[in-house]
Amino acid sequence: MSAKDTNGQCQLPKEDGNGENGDSQKLNKYACACVTAATIISAIFGYVTGVMAGALLFIKEELQISDLQVGLLAGILNVCALPACMVAGRTSDYLGRRYTIILASVIFLLGSLLMGYGPSYSILIIGRCIVGIGVGFALIIAPVYSAEISSPSYRGFLISLPDVSLNFGLLLGYVSNYFLGKLSLKLGWRTMLVVPAVPSLVLVILMFKLVESPRWLIMQGRVGEARKVLLLVSNTKEEAEKRLKEIKGAAGIDEKCTEDIVHVPKQIRSGAGALKELLCKPSLPVRNILVAAIGVHVFQQVCGIESILLYSPRVFEKTGIMDKSMLLLATVGMGISQAVFTFISAFLLDRVGRRILLLISAGGVVVTLLGLGFCMTMVENSKEKQLWAMGFTIVFTYIFVAFVAIGIGPVTWVYSSEIFPLRLRAQGLAIGVTVNRIANVVVVTSFISIYKKITLGGTFFMYVGITALAWWFYYSLPETKGRSLEDMETIFGKNSKSEIQVKPELWISCMK
Repeated sequence: MSAKDTNGQCQLPKEDGNGENGDSQKLNKYACACVTAATIISAIFGYVTGVMAGALLFIKEELQISDLQVGLLAGILNVCALPACMVAGRTSDYLGRRYTIILASVIFLLGSLLMGYGPSYSILIIGRCIVGIGVGFALIIAPVYSAEISSPSYRGFLISLPDVSLNFGLLLGYVSNYFLGKLSLKLGWRTMLVVPAVPSLVLVILMFKLVESPRWLIMQGRVGEARKVLLLVSNTKEEAEKRLKEIKGAAGIDEKCTEDIVHVPKQIRSGAGALKELLCKPSLPVRNILVAAIGVHVFQQVCGIESILLYSPRVFEKTGIMDKSMLLLATVGMGISQAVFTFISAFLLDRVGRRILLLISAGGVVVTLLGLGFCMTMVENSKEKQLWAMGFTIVFTYIFVAFVAIGIGPVTWVYSSEIFPLRLRAQGLAIGVTVNRIANVVVVTSFISIYKKITLGGTFFMYVGITALAWWFYYSLPETKGRSLEDMETIFGKNSKSEIQVKPELWISCMK
């Protein structure tokens, strides 16, 4: 698709439904198409994460590998994603958001083909490492691109689409385990692992047809190209000009400048110095933004969602469910609950607001974790089978997953993607996502050892305390619904009740 018609003039969308200050309240179809295409990268990430759960059963049977090798094959994904997260932000500042998505797609394509070939364990490990690098890029670039394409009126909805896509990818991975597992042993798991190659190739083709982020273009001094993109992703010319003016101001370009190409210092174009500004001597607004981003990513993981999703069969077994088909059915039910409520959340973000959804979500998580803790404590301290606890545990688990999916899960990605200033956005989000992955590894790997020491009931009560702390942290965050990306430094720099009241030293002590 082109930003010009056959006469070489900018193609203006139909002017309809203006809101305040020329900002249309109608969802722009072209912006939605761009974001939807970009979220394919998140769906691929979700699929490669979910499909491995079933594929490992067949890989172990055919290749005769040990439990230690199985664990390494499963865990190497996040290990390789960590360094990729750290470099993805700088890469997207240098190459551009669109070409970084293409790069991530090519990485997924190569990794999937190698794993689908899979003649030996060593080749599988190499392929899984390559896919892990793609995961690291996907976690950063999809939310950044979505945030920078979107208008304030629908930014929450559009930024949440990568998380919605990720969860449906997970569900698709579980479903493919069931259907492709019926193929021969040699063909089944290889087909499961090679499937992502197809959407990866499709995404490469799509991204060559779609537009670059207008904010990245302005950061490169390419104001004329950015104007054409904004005319496509805005509903009116007035809205496009308003957004262009705000972005130019944020990039340090004179708002009255009419040149199509403007000189921008190399340091700004390449993203050099962003990490230094974030970590060494940040201004008050940038410090507050960084604390908020790290906080939401840490609390997303330490509420226990990944532990429950991964180890739910163990939890259900403790209540007395021993049949494998019943355990599988209960696990698929969790996947459905997560996908459905993440989808619902996408429509609430721009209506209810980020902060309110986080508070509702955290409150619901506290209540359901209390229920889970009570049920598991009764089961673990009873010598007889507690049939009532079996049903209540499954119900509380589904409700717990739903509460996380409607707030803490998707809002974390939306909030951290939109609050950083333009010059710091990609690399700032990279810090948050890196912390997210580290917290994920710590929580998942420590779950078994913790519950063996303090029981499952005690572990759930521990998560209650952590989530209560998270609720207090969410309460201190300012609302960003409906505000432009260029307003964020102002919002986080205000000396008001909306300013984050968490001092860095207090935050560090809390985490200790």
